[in-house]
Amino acid sequence: MDQELHSSYHYLLWATILLLPLIAIKLRRRNRGNKPPPGPWQLPVIGSLHHLVGALPHRAMRDLARRHGPLMLLRLGELPVVVASSPDAAREVMRTHDAAFATRPRTATLRELTRDGLGVAFAPHGEHWRLLRKLCVTELLSARRVRSLRRGREAEAASLVASVASASASSLSKPVNVSALLATYVTDAVVRAVVGGQIRDRDAFLEKLDEGVRVAAGFSLADVFPSSRLARAFSGAARAAEAHHREMTRLMDGVIAEHQEKRAAGAGNDEDDLLDVLLRIQKDGGLQAPLDMGTIRAVIIDLFSAGSETTSTTLQWAMAELMRHPAALRKAQAEVRRVLAGQNSVPEDALPKMHYLQLVIKETLRLHAAVPLLLPRECQEETRGVLGYDVPRGAMVLVNAWAIGRDAASWGPDAEEFRPERFEDGGARAEVDFRGTDFEFVPFGAGRRICPGIALGLAVMELGLASLLFHFDWALPGGAAPEELDMAEGLGITARRKNDLWLQATVRVPVPNV
Repeated sequence: MDQELHSSYHYLLWATILLLPLIAIKLRRRNRGNKPPPGPWQLPVIGSLHHLVGALPHRAMRDLARRHGPLMLLRLGELPVVVASSPDAAREVMRTHDAAFATRPRTATLRELTRDGLGVAFAPHGEHWRLLRKLCVTELLSARRVRSLRRGREAEAASLVASVASASASSLSKPVNVSALLATYVTDAVVRAVVGGQIRDRDAFLEKLDEGVRVAAGFSLADVFPSSRLARAFSGAARAAEAHHREMTRLMDGVIAEHQEKRAAGAGNDEDDLLDVLLRIQKDGGLQAPLDMGTIRAVIIDLFSAGSETTSTTLQWAMAELMRHPAALRKAQAEVRRVLAGQNSVPEDALPKMHYLQLVIKETLRLHAAVPLLLPRECQEETRGVLGYDVPRGAMVLVNAWAIGRDAASWGPDAEEFRPERFEDGGARAEVDFRGTDFEFVPFGAGRRICPGIALGLAVMELGLASLLFHFDWALPGGAAPEELDMAEGLGITARRKNDLWLQATVRVPVPNV
């Protein structure tokens, strides 16, 4: 997948160069603000695209921002893109001018992916989004609802450690693919929360979800040259998005029908899962506007996609960072085993006592924001005075949460180092949090468009990491030194590891039968 995404930048560059004579007459390049943000030099037609080819976008944009400033203007074809790369710039976008930047861009690709209905993630700012946001905050992802789904998470955590124990027992010297096992754990925990159990076409469904993330992550010719009919004709991304939409609708209808059949037969859990809640609200009319089936499908896809991909990515980075820092690993394991002394599994109600474990996750989120550029926003009206600059109407606005989390001006000379102790009580960063009030730390965003699923994501992360540290001792394969561990990132909408994490696991606390 990473190779396909990487090659798309080269395709986009060369395709636009070849189309230059026909596209150029359609371009009307003008500054709409009196004082646009600064940016790097641009080429005719393709604008700033050449600055991003061959690099991870969040890294390339961080490097460009170091030369051109914390609020920077790029042009991707016809599309103006403003990038915020400092806490002050992020505050301007997500607090001071939050209303102006609260909507989502409707690119050609996203229109195809969401033609049947809009969930909360990609809905434009407006009444539909406000209703779905309220639904998520008060019903689907409230602290009370997340707590009610605890037993399902604990069951999936038990399956995770059983899978690790089984894989490690088959060969004492063979490493375990921790990335694959964590992805399965997170996915199954989210599936259980959303639909109450497994689904028949699970593998096909998850493959399509992953494909949707991949399609949404890229820019097609039609996205960067929206006024060109020729670009739309040459763009295969829109056709791929249309085909994906049809197949995803078919699979989602199957998931909903299967769920309703189980409920009618009296099967499933006693507690309502998230699909139960949506179907109940649809039936009872608990919203100001009707909740149609297309919207229900879109919300469920949002929950599956956001909940599984970002959480799995963060957990993999947490394990990798602990392997790179043995002292932190020992400290985290000692705490988990002290809190759980005399027990044979990890109950979720013990997690609040594991303070250092929470710091490990916090530091992982700082260094490895799962969505490094957050989800894009769009400027709804020409907005003046953003760090002294004017942002043109229609500009895509990106917040580089990855760069902000590593900003030495905020985090000191060790900003690139993994050091959970920076958040300990009494430390200079102890009060800094990721829930939208501290703009030097925004892995979940802030303002109106902050991620509504923080509580669910943290519960899955903390339980999974505590379970791995409680039951197993960990080592790098072949006795490799910590500094030799591969920490390369892959290319995509999320900053996942480029290569799977393989580790050797030794059972320390016996794993209960599941």
